[in-house]
Amino acid sequence: MTSHFGTDGVRGVANTELTPELAMSLARAASAALLRSGGRVIIGRDSRTSGPMLEAALAAGFASAGIDVGLAGVIPTPAISFLIKDEGADFGAVLSASHNPPEDNGIKFFGRSGQKLSVEEEERVESALSSPPPPARRIGRIEPLDAAATRYAAFLTGTIESEDVDLSGLTLVVDCAFGATGPIAPRVFRHLGARVIELNTETDGTRINVDCGSTHLEAIRGAVLRQAADLGIAFDGDGDRVLFVSSQGQTIDGDHVIGIAALHRGRKGRLHPPLVVATVMSNFGLEQLLRAHGIDMIRTPVGDRHVAQAMIAHGARIGGEPSGHVIFSDHAPTGDGILTAVQLLEIAHDAGESVEILARGIPLYPQCQCNVRCPSAASARGVPLEEVALLADARLAGRGRVIIRPSGTQPMVRVFVEADEQALADAVCAEAAASIAARFAR
Repeated sequence: MTSHFGTDGVRGVANTELTPELAMSLARAASAALLRSGGRVIIGRDSRTSGPMLEAALAAGFASAGIDVGLAGVIPTPAISFLIKDEGADFGAVLSASHNPPEDNGIKFFGRSGQKLSVEEEERVESALSSPPPPARRIGRIEPLDAAATRYAAFLTGTIESEDVDLSGLTLVVDCAFGATGPIAPRVFRHLGARVIELNTETDGTRINVDCGSTHLEAIRGAVLRQAADLGIAFDGDGDRVLFVSSQGQTIDGDHVIGIAALHRGRKGRLHPPLVVATVMSNFGLEQLLRAHGIDMIRTPVGDRHVAQAMIAHGARIGGEPSGHVIFSDHAPTGDGILTAVQLLEIAHDAGESVEILARGIPLYPQCQCNVRCPSAASARGVPLEEVALLADARLAGRGRVIIRPSGTQPMVRVFVEADEQALADAVCAEAAASIAARFAR
């Protein structure tokens, strides 16, 4: 962990912690550490009000280092992975704080492969920050990227392998969290024949992720039930994660998707090798189910970057997190919410079952999660969390597991408890959170 980079790039309150000056410095440092003058970078952003300001600073930083810049505008984060390869670019950058509130923003960097930078590459950028390079003799060009959203939408529909996929007769409620998927996701699903009811699809940076999207499912759950829809599809602000809501209002998360996809491909003889990659947060019930079908689960630390790297190391085709980051490596090197939804709908069509019925076949242990706010990220790392975790584990008495960790993106401690009964998970989670909060109060 470096001083600026967290588990998903650099994040902070825009214009306070993440300033234009820092954005420009990060661009110049990335250029010095990882690029050469004359290279090309693609920049995208979500709908946040601070996006154009930081985009201008980031583009100026790259151009001052002799790097040409293509501006993709408001577009989902995973689209940058696609555009890097489609354009033959050397690098990518996204201005987004993902599921964070509107006042935050962030910078994520992507290499030539379309993957997020490794920890080692981030450390090289961090080192270059402390000794900034002189301005390059060549000034890079800054130009808009032609038809970026249209090309990305065509890529998404092109990932469907079945020739007869037709979603006509299917009603979908699509919540885009006032973020980057709004101009693209509804049109992709309509192209496939579905009836789409749009929810929060305006690109409004003042409302991004506010009581909507994949982190606040109450709005889409209500809409699905009112409209008697077949499925709700909820993205986060930058579109790299997605959660689903069944016609009965139940949540279908990333673990369900991983299980559905792995079992379907396994039955079709298309899961080689027979394994998936998940994180320590993925449900033990999923692991047991997959093992019963001869499919191994490899666990990584939290973060889709860790999942992606382990997938490459083990040759895995499917991986992800319960939060809705799911990677289908046959099609993309990083988590992609719209792609995940397209793949899931294709599987349901091929299986002749609804997504809801398929999800019921993935039995998961009850879980409880809560966040404990702290004064700063540094203070979160200073609390003896191991002691709290040991006490919680003793309380579970072998009936579950607990994970307590500092957030990599926000000043808080995340508490996760999984148990064979919901009441036990809730009680242990509440006790652990109260213990942590008491320690901060001292």
